[in-house]
Amino acid sequence: MRLNRQERRDTLQELLRKDPFLTDWQLAEALEVSVATIRLDRMALNIPELRERAKTIASSTYSQIRALQGEEVIGELVELELGKQGTSVLVASDQMVFERNQILRGHFLFAQGNSLAVSLVNSEVALTKSANVRFYQPVKQGDRVVAKATVTSISGNRYSITVDSKVHDAIVFRGEYVVVDVASRGGLDRD
Repeated sequence: MRLNRQERRDTLQELLRKDPFLTDWQLAEALEVSVATIRLDRMALNIPELRERAKTIASSTYSQIRALQGEEVIGELVELELGKQGTSVLVASDQMVFERNQILRGHFLFAQGNSLAVSLVNSEVALTKSANVRFYQPVKQGDRVVAKATVTSISGNRYSITVDSKVHDAIVFRGEYVVVDVASRGGLDRD
């Protein structure tokens, strides 16, 4: 079913609110219109192209992180609310996959989740104390992995954080991390 122009533009804005790293091609596919139509809609709505959106997001989101440097985060941070939640996007590149089958190496999914979890802790020094991870489906070269982290509890200097990573709507990885704010209370073993 075709949407009228206003409905399409509203939907376009909602899609980009959820995932600002969508390409014009992906938006066109989702809305069943041409890439040219998406570009015209973006221009009419004053929405910059992907490269400019990424720069804007990076400058505002990365400035909030205290425990890591921007280049230490695996994936691109899309959203970060310290002590609450965050989202990052990782595109499986040819350097990240096994050459034989183009499947993403598991440590990239772990690292994306771990760095996102550590980023949520509002501390100069935050370290992962433990992690319980599960891999659900293989990720192929070119797939976009969207990881969403949520702080589920805080007890003293310990943060329990759950990270769900998806490709499209299918879950591919879940990590339950315990991250400790070492700067405020000493070491990893303190409660």
